[in-house]
Amino acid sequence: MNEEAVCYAQSSRGAALTWTTLAFFAGFAGVSAFGPIVPKLKESMALDPFFMGLLAACPALTGSLLRIPFGAMVDRMGGKKPIMILLVLAVAGIGCITLMFGLFRPPQPVHYPVFLLSGILCGCGIAVFSVGIPTVSYWYPQKRQGTALAIYAGLGNMAPGMFAVILPYLVVSLGLPISYVLWLAMLVILLGVFWFFMHDAPYFQYRQMGIEIDKDALLIACGEELFPSGAAFESVKKAGSDWRTWILTAFYFVSFGGFIALTVWFPTYWTEHFGTSLVVAGSLTALYSLATSLLRVFGGLTSDRIGGEKTVFISFVIVTVGAFLLIIASESMGLAVAGEVFLALGMGFANAAVFKLVPKYTPETVGGSAGIVGGLGAFGGFVIPPVMGLFVKVSGSDGYSLGFTVFLALSLVSLGLFAILNHYASGHEATATT
Repeated sequence: MNEEAVCYAQSSRGAALTWTTLAFFAGFAGVSAFGPIVPKLKESMALDPFFMGLLAACPALTGSLLRIPFGAMVDRMGGKKPIMILLVLAVAGIGCITLMFGLFRPPQPVHYPVFLLSGILCGCGIAVFSVGIPTVSYWYPQKRQGTALAIYAGLGNMAPGMFAVILPYLVVSLGLPISYVLWLAMLVILLGVFWFFMHDAPYFQYRQMGIEIDKDALLIACGEELFPSGAAFESVKKAGSDWRTWILTAFYFVSFGGFIALTVWFPTYWTEHFGTSLVVAGSLTALYSLATSLLRVFGGLTSDRIGGEKTVFISFVIVTVGAFLLIIASESMGLAVAGEVFLALGMGFANAAVFKLVPKYTPETVGGSAGIVGGLGAFGGFVIPPVMGLFVKVSGSDGYSLGFTVFLALSLVSLGLFAILNHYASGHEATATT
């Protein structure tokens, strides 16, 4: 028993959470690449609102779709390799943007496809999220997963907000090419750090060392409660057969997909609708993005205390209020900021609550569930900006306010889905535990 109680895995829960969170932070920085520069590209490329929204949203395309296969990969190979692959692709995207701004000042309409490709590559880093969810979950006992996952996602989500503040200042003082060179250098350094210091959960380390895995002994020695099925696509298939997975996906489409969408949409909203400077627009975007990210941590704590379902309900009520305020704000900047804050509060808490429920409902397929919920949920970040752009195209300047009707409708639908989830939850749980 003493021999079994020795954990031979390298790293610790705290270290694993730290490195996985930093990896997500680095990967999510890719979505920030387009928020500050879309207004400049709109001017130099003469983009209409739809193509502007498409460019702003393109990182969310790969960032969402790749979450499904890469999240499922964790159940087969652990989290480190998928994270490294995604970050290398994201670095290539940042490198492409850096090269374009270095060679062409300003970029011309003919370069639009290149920036789309750059955004698609940058978005690969966003997919780190669905890899990190099972990676962290396999390290932590279930009773502490809500807090651990909220810290991971909340702090990782701070990347867009921080860069929304930093990049405009760098661009104004150093210019676009040098700003992106510095950003690229930082990501390359982080890649090296992750390679040397990140470690997979004990189960995967034991398997790599050729140690026979006794789940009871591994639980006693290393505290690992969850164990992967080992079959990546079986994990996705099994998770997809649970109807709750799809309701959670719908919730995440609104909360996290909406978060990505607004992170890239708000800089344009503030500059085009209210005529603010790039720096002011970046600061207001950071207010939303950083608040959403930090509130996600508190959302995890709240979910552990009162339950994920109750937290989801309260969150979408708040999102509904925020969307309504932005619709009626029109030319009132104060009312628009208030609406933005309400959206940050509601989405931040909802993001945490949804992933509190993922390991609860699908403990044997956490990787597959995280891939579906995180992937298809994040797809909202790609779909929503072009739709909001169409409101602007049809209604002119008023469309910037009317576009938030999208969030009002989505939040009301989410409340309806919550009623279904809440009605059937207790019965399903009772069946699952027998």
